[in-house]
Amino acid sequence: MNVASQPTLQVRRPVMLAVDDDPHVLRAVRRDLRRTYADQYRIVTAGSAAEAMRILDELAERGEQAALLLSDQRMPDTTGVEFLTRSLGLFPNARRVLLTAYADTNAAIGAINTAKLDHYLIKPWDPPEERLYPVLDDLLSDWQAGRTDVWDGIHVLGQRFNADTHAVRDFLTQHLAPFRFTDADARPDLVAAGTRLPSVTFPDGAQLNAPTPVQLAPRLGLATVAKRRAYDLMIVGAGPAGLAAAVYGASEGLRTLVVDGQAPGGQAGTSSRIENYLGFPSGLSGGDLARRATAQARRLGAELLTPQEACAFAVDDGVKTLSLADGSEVLAQTVILTMGVSYNRLRIPGANRLEGAGLYYGAALAEAMSCTDQTVLVIGGANSAGQAALYFAKYAARVVMLVRGDSLEKRMSAYLIDQIRATPGIEVRLDTSVLEVHGDTRVEAVSASTAEGVEVVAADAVFTFIGAAPRTDWLPGRLVRDGHGFVATGGDIGDERLARCRWSLGRPPFLLETSIPGVMAAGDVRSGAMRRVASAVGDGAMAVAFVHQYLAAS
Repeated sequence: MNVASQPTLQVRRPVMLAVDDDPHVLRAVRRDLRRTYADQYRIVTAGSAAEAMRILDELAERGEQAALLLSDQRMPDTTGVEFLTRSLGLFPNARRVLLTAYADTNAAIGAINTAKLDHYLIKPWDPPEERLYPVLDDLLSDWQAGRTDVWDGIHVLGQRFNADTHAVRDFLTQHLAPFRFTDADARPDLVAAGTRLPSVTFPDGAQLNAPTPVQLAPRLGLATVAKRRAYDLMIVGAGPAGLAAAVYGASEGLRTLVVDGQAPGGQAGTSSRIENYLGFPSGLSGGDLARRATAQARRLGAELLTPQEACAFAVDDGVKTLSLADGSEVLAQTVILTMGVSYNRLRIPGANRLEGAGLYYGAALAEAMSCTDQTVLVIGGANSAGQAALYFAKYAARVVMLVRGDSLEKRMSAYLIDQIRATPGIEVRLDTSVLEVHGDTRVEAVSASTAEGVEVVAADAVFTFIGAAPRTDWLPGRLVRDGHGFVATGGDIGDERLARCRWSLGRPPFLLETSIPGVMAAGDVRSGAMRRVASAVGDGAMAVAFVHQYLAAS
């Protein structure tokens, strides 16, 4: 069967369901929802929680989608929190909003965990243009980004346990491009003679065989070529620090360019859940954070090139020239380095051979659903490993965390530890080091050293989070780094090293300025950084303030 001939799914408009036992309030909700959302969603109302559950049962039976559930808290048959909690079994991905009075705010806050509540609104919500629609727009945008019932026609045909296939699937996932994947080993009849796998087919019938990210980028509407020759500010890396710098730089009138060799979001963008980021009480995924920040930066005028990598850097009379991987060069008055870090590779037998064939670095969210009912190993004991274990536990039959240290408390946040201990499908093995990865064409097991000796642990997939190193090998020698390769800034550079690298200004470097004037560093790539999303965002914003000070004195 021709891959491009597969039909696009036809689905009815998703449903927005409002529940309230007060007819006057229900009419007001219906009126406001229809005024703004009736062209994209079906607006359905119910006068009781029992009626609402019957509606949800019918929707689920017909295979329809519920995008948003909005419920009053005080109803005679049940509370709104109880209704929203019960609805999780039918529509776990629907966005949930509670209508409350001031007296019910404690119940609403508690429901963030029990009912997976996304927001609560205190009645009345007038004017809706200020107090209702912005909230719902944001929630619905999140829901649309994560929809599983819509397929835009991109189809990937490849081998699951193949590094090139994994690279394509991971690239599409990081760029939030919906696609279907077919394992060629299970469907050899789909592989035409002479086809090089993986093969990617697009809605218009165009096909790319064994494509690179640069070849895929134009098909996804991604820019890889700069529009200008010169910029006020160039940001290298599109993680939280880089995107924050882009937002502040562009919003303050700087001609701003961001380049990243992979996708917006950096390491944080692959996180399944970030629960301690200010302003998101129910948490958000790294992909959601990256999508929101990217859209914000572009709306304010920043230009993003992905995938495009900076590979060389020179300074001449204050002008910074960055050479890109495609051979082009871009000039900038100022630069902010926000490349972040990369996960360390396992240096044990079998690791290089099986990378991408069941062994992955980072969360590799593209592989999650392929792990359904399987055994997954997570190597590492810090926050990223804990978040990944919780995420894969939603799909896998069994998740085993292999932790070299003697406790989780040393490197993991308390809220993650509590969730891991409360999840039956996760097993934590402390004082355990991985010695070898086994398998012929795919991962089958690992050998691990434990207090009792060497043990072979069977696995269908292995995800590793064993520390990270900065991406700074391409930087010039006069840019000072610490002993681990992280970029030194401000007072951490030291007077002796500053003199050796020909610092030319009559002032010391700014707090986030490197040993090259006008070049800042922010986020995880900076020596002494906190390694948290919120601190990276703060770094990025602060670096732009120093950019302005540098430009003002130039």
